[in-house]
Amino acid sequence: MARLRVGVVGASGYAGSVAARLIASHPHAVLAFATSDRLAGRSVGAELGMRVIPELVFVSNGAAVDQSDGCDAVLLATSAEVSMRLAPELAERGKQVIDLSGAFRLDAKEYPRWYRFDHTAPHWVERAHYGLPELFGSPPTGSIVANPGCYPTAALLALAPLLREGLVAPEGIIIDGKSGVTGAGKQAGEAYSFAELDADVRAYKVLAHQHGPEIDRALGKVGRRAAVSVTFAAHLLPIKRGLITTCYGRPLVGATAERVAQCLADTYSKAAFVHAMPLETVMIKRVAGTNDGHVGATAGPDVVVSIGAIDNLVKGAAGQAVQNLNLMNGWEETTGLDTLQRFSP
Repeated sequence: MARLRVGVVGASGYAGSVAARLIASHPHAVLAFATSDRLAGRSVGAELGMRVIPELVFVSNGAAVDQSDGCDAVLLATSAEVSMRLAPELAERGKQVIDLSGAFRLDAKEYPRWYRFDHTAPHWVERAHYGLPELFGSPPTGSIVANPGCYPTAALLALAPLLREGLVAPEGIIIDGKSGVTGAGKQAGEAYSFAELDADVRAYKVLAHQHGPEIDRALGKVGRRAAVSVTFAAHLLPIKRGLITTCYGRPLVGATAERVAQCLADTYSKAAFVHAMPLETVMIKRVAGTNDGHVGATAGPDVVVSIGAIDNLVKGAAGQAVQNLNLMNGWEETTGLDTLQRFSP
């Protein structure tokens, strides 16, 4: 079987470098090109510490479209504004496109508020497939895959089944998210220095985080409701990677501790990567380094609590992108991901 030729744009960032490594080790794919302005001309294998053909070097980001001519698929680990321009052009050239940014996750009219730009490809936003396979299935042919954000992935896996089954009210949902600092991308500012981050936890983008409306939109689709009201707060943890979301909602009739836990267990009973667990065993160290998601839920008289944990760079970004690539090509969704090992015992 001929191997799929895949390019990674933005391959020197955290998510992009993980994506490049996963493609390079994939049994059905080959890393055809990798872009980075900072590393242009330097060896991909040497810089990312992986086995690729020796002559493969980084090319500039501006060369991505030309480089794609010899490719079947392209993963975009770029900013939303760059992906907004690149993804439609690549899709119109017949490439499979999986975008790791937020460029195709919201309604087009929402971009000025949450991303500070006007969307120039609203018809592609409407056609884009939201790539959370456990909830939205396989990507259809000809669509751009909008790979979900890291916080939305964990929150939706934990919360969406409960909303869909009518166990949680759609109004007044609160989501407390905490992530390792790689979730913010490569940052050089003082706020992201070791001295500032170590031994601390801080909230950021309070009531202004772009993942809030993304969660709203996806929950509305899963729950088949026009309006879902979510308050989302993100926090930085003094760790490199891993993410956990704790979701609070108002219980509806039938939302007992046993019922909400069973709802998650039933939803993911056949899922390759998502596993329902006892609530207090859902933790970052059990998923870091893998494409797994762990979820758990319980309920009291006045509240439902549901928790989700993932690796923000794998299931929250590059791993989920490869999972979507597998599904687009009719391969087992675990291909290239089933040998990943968690980092912590």
